[in-house]
Amino acid sequence: MDRIRIDKWLWAARFYKTRSLATEEIDLGRVSINGQEAKPAREVKVGDTVAMRREGLTRTVVVKGLSGVRGPAPVAQQLYEETAESRAERERALEQRRFAREPALAIEHGRPTKRGRRELEEARRAGWGDRWSASIDDEPSKR
Repeated sequence: MDRIRIDKWLWAARFYKTRSLATEEIDLGRVSINGQEAKPAREVKVGDTVAMRREGLTRTVVVKGLSGVRGPAPVAQQLYEETAESRAERERALEQRRFAREPALAIEHGRPTKRGRRELEEARRAGWGDRWSASIDDEPSKR
């Protein structure tokens, strides 16, 4: 076997859980072979460079072996070698994610409690929401 379909190879190398997921990603244009956009039936051979965009990160690997069956992870890892640039970018993204703030911490106030909702309703009934301007004047300015 000197060539194999890209969708089958991506599945056998354990980049995607199913062949249909691999095919879907290829159809969306997230996989390229040797710098050219791929189609699911495109064949890869040993020495080809495959670039995959996944979760905002481009992962570039060089095909080292071909397999038409999905085997255990240690065997699948022998089918490819990740490039040094791709590995460095992945590690940089991992470190950036580790030091980034948790998005949920940006939410200072969640949904109002029953008491808070009652206070908001009372304020609206008292005319709090009638003003459209932030000015201090009680009367609108006459122009």
